[in-house]
Amino acid sequence: MPETREEILARIRSALRDAGDREVAAERAAIARGYIRSGHLGPEARLHLFMDRLRDYDAHVVETSADSLPRTIAALLAEHNQKKVIAAAGLPEGLLPGELSFIPEKQADIQDLNDCDGIVTICTSAIAATGTIVLTHGPGEGRRRLTLLPDRHLCVVRAEQVVETVPEAIERLGGLATHPLTFISGPSATADIEMTRIRGVHGPRFLEVVLVR
Repeated sequence: MPETREEILARIRSALRDAGDREVAAERAAIARGYIRSGHLGPEARLHLFMDRLRDYDAHVVETSADSLPRTIAALLAEHNQKKVIAAAGLPEGLLPGELSFIPEKQADIQDLNDCDGIVTICTSAIAATGTIVLTHGPGEGRRRLTLLPDRHLCVVRAEQVVETVPEAIERLGGLATHPLTFISGPSATADIEMTRIRGVHGPRFLEVVLVR
């Protein structure tokens, strides 16, 4: 008898859940979507818009090729005398310059995150219209704490990852809705009631973007 009862209750729960899903789906379908859902810019114009937006937010943007990527990263780290740098777990092989030594993310503790010179990650997508980089914290993107505590964040973005509008990015992220998502639009900055701008409160004070074309 208890088994039968549990089976009946399980069927009821399933039916209610399915009905709820159908109701939510119907409500979503009824939402008017007259806003712009796709971009109209060509590839070059889209990338230029992305870089312009990033620079408006005080990010440092560098363009490079896939072959020159390790050298570009090495040059950027050297420019700011960054020696203690943490590399996100799962970065693609060959992305980092072989002549430099990096701290693997899995070996970095909180103290390392607090006093390191910076981090290196990749991203999942980027949005030109808002100058935004999207992290889903999968391989190569680091855990959320890695991208919040250090002072400098160097992020590698590939040209094909850049879309023009927010709806296009959300569509790309459709299968990752349950993942932790981080949207980064420039270095962390905020202002107090007197409009004094303070950097680094909610994340890195410096954002460097390497755009691979």
